[in-house]
Amino acid sequence: MTSQRGAVQRLIELGFSQYEAQAYVGLLGREPLTGYALSNVTGIPQPKVYETLRRLTARGVVAAMEGEPARFVAVPAGQLLADLEGSFRARLAGAQRELADVTQAPGTSGYRVLRAFTSWEAIEERTVGVIDGSSRHVYVSVNCPDPQGIAVALGRADGRGVVCDVLHFGEPIVELRHGRTVGHDSTRGVVYRRHQARHVAVVGDSADVVWAVAEDGAAWQSVAGHDQLLAALAKGYIRHDFYVQQIWNEFHDVLAERWGPGMQHWSGSCRPALPVPGPDAAGRRDRGEQP
Repeated sequence: MTSQRGAVQRLIELGFSQYEAQAYVGLLGREPLTGYALSNVTGIPQPKVYETLRRLTARGVVAAMEGEPARFVAVPAGQLLADLEGSFRARLAGAQRELADVTQAPGTSGYRVLRAFTSWEAIEERTVGVIDGSSRHVYVSVNCPDPQGIAVALGRADGRGVVCDVLHFGEPIVELRHGRTVGHDSTRGVVYRRHQARHVAVVGDSADVVWAVAEDGAAWQSVAGHDQLLAALAKGYIRHDFYVQQIWNEFHDVLAERWGPGMQHWSGSCRPALPVPGPDAAGRRDRGEQP
């Protein structure tokens, strides 16, 4: 009985009326029943049961058997669910087309709706959800006190064959067979004014994104959502860091000598000036001489 009530409730959630759901569940798996018998089985009032059966028959959910009195049988549950899924997909596709026409019409504007989390627990949960929901490619930049939950999710993604590109601060957090891990080595051992800051950025399949920052290491703010524009921005940020760290790993001695430890003089008033050749050097070049 409990399972029947649950089935009735699920059908109501799928758009059936109370009596329609009761009638279908009452007929399911039984020999064909008359309306009178179905009323006795389900408790649907007799004045309502025939009207309900007519609606279900018109929808193809119930079939009427020939003969007098008429008897009714439910279509198999698998067929019903397949029909419902097909109908839903068709309506969803139609809604997507119509809404796209509306939002792309000249002169229209709108808002991008994103989630905002302020606790590390919620940010971590959402980050893990993005990684677990990815099927092709994940970009991650992580600098947080305890990345273990994120690391475990990356391990699961790697096991599914998802390409994971992971930028980590400090020691590597995961070993990957697909993708790569790159350390943010340019800042290793360098103390910055905001060295306590923490951040997490993750992009899944170029669409699902979480971007979170805690400037003081404790008070988090974030944006998250299924948004391709924000995902492109976050992915570009992560990939830029990848490129910088790869350049640093290849030329760190030259860069450290030129720009200081961790390239601290790269920006700001402390940036050293590049040497400018004097007129004598320019003259020698004009004459084809070596300076």
